Amino acid sequence: MSGEARKTAEGLTHLSGFGNEHASEAVPGALPEGRNSPQRAPLGLYAEQLSGTAFTEPRAHNRRSWLYRIRPSAAHPAFTRTENGSIRTAPFTESVPDPNRLRWNPLPEPAPGTDFLAGLWTLGGNGDATQRTGMAVHLYHATSSMERVFSDADGELLIVPELGGLLLRTEFGLLHVEPGHIALIPRGVRFRVELLDASARGYVCENYGAPFRLPDLGPIGANGLANPRDFLAPVAAYEDTEGPVEVVNKFCGTLWTATYDHSPLDVVAWHGNHVPYSYDLRRFNVLGTISYDHPDPSIFTVLTSPSDTPGLAGVDFVVFAPRWLVGEDTFRPPYFHRNVMSEYMGLIEGAYDAKTAGEGGFVPGGGSLHNMMSAHGPDRETFDRASAAELRPQKVDDGLAFMFETRWPVTLTPGAARAEHLQQGYDDVWSGLERHFRPLH
Repeated sequence: MSGEARKTAEGLTHLSGFGNEHASEAVPGALPEGRNSPQRAPLGLYAEQLSGTAFTEPRAHNRRSWLYRIRPSAAHPAFTRTENGSIRTAPFTESVPDPNRLRWNPLPEPAPGTDFLAGLWTLGGNGDATQRTGMAVHLYHATSSMERVFSDADGELLIVPELGGLLLRTEFGLLHVEPGHIALIPRGVRFRVELLDASARGYVCENYGAPFRLPDLGPIGANGLANPRDFLAPVAAYEDTEGPVEVVNKFCGTLWTATYDHSPLDVVAWHGNHVPYSYDLRRFNVLGTISYDHPDPSIFTVLTSPSDTPGLAGVDFVVFAPRWLVGEDTFRPPYFHRNVMSEYMGLIEGAYDAKTAGEGGFVPGGGSLHNMMSAHGPDRETFDRASAAELRPQKVDDGLAFMFETRWPVTLTPGAARAEHLQQGYDDVWSGLERHFRPLH
């Protein structure tokens, strides 16, 4: 099954011109010519618009797609409430924001048969999903493919696999993502997650605010960071199946379920810009200093969700990809700092150059939270090593880390605050940073 799924998922189309109009059809002639909603859609299909932004948002920011499907989405029975499991949604009011530096080990092994949805575990977040502001940090650990279908009305889902490949069967077609890739499922898009390995583990950013987009490059110019051509959208693929299918909808923080008499993944053709996509993080074009000093981590931004204040993101997605370090007379790991933004960091593979790996350290599948203005930076071992290192050109290619960075503090769920895999004594990594000050007189 895994090999066949991987083979099937190879059909992807480049998003050349990120956010621009794109189109795909699984059957020739399924896309109408010159009309979005003709009197009779081709091949007996139904025309349906899926809007990810308000109708009247500026053209450059407007997100919508036209879907040509076997049955309209309106053809379904009533939804009823179902259990949320470990999923929580903003506003996070069960705890108060914590100024302490916090770090977690990977999620523990789930029960056999746990699918992606059941394996979602909310660490925390901010804002208010009903007001379409803020974000949430989730992790997942699954041992079974989904048979049900899921959609999130509260926000878009940025999926960051760390262990095990995923096949995402969406209304628009198939996305195949492995560790080192990301996938974006837009708000309201239905999908199913199938495992390509025995188990799967990773991270999810649920973005309640403006859809992720590429950051402006400013003085960088026309090239650098994530290239639009490297984002891949699915080629249209549909399920034409009869029979009961459970569909779960996340709406204002609560899960609702309905049993359809057909698969809702029945879109035969589509065009628009509110579409799922994947991206290989190793294609990120890293920029950095070629003289001295350490540039700010904002140069590692892959995607940003703007807020109402220019330059201040509701959430940024940042990746620390393989790169060369060549700065002269420079402390090369990330510097000690306090930041107005709050940072949740995860590790996909290897080691992060500001933290010691290994048991009890910062390990793949784990994560750390440094809320706004909490002082952090390299641990003592990293500081000592970097301070004494010979400053010759150095290739950093033994790790892949990322960050969800947000303008608001991240409030933990009670489950995250009391989790058994929360590391105790994280502050100790900075113990032993000795006084070296020696006045000249």
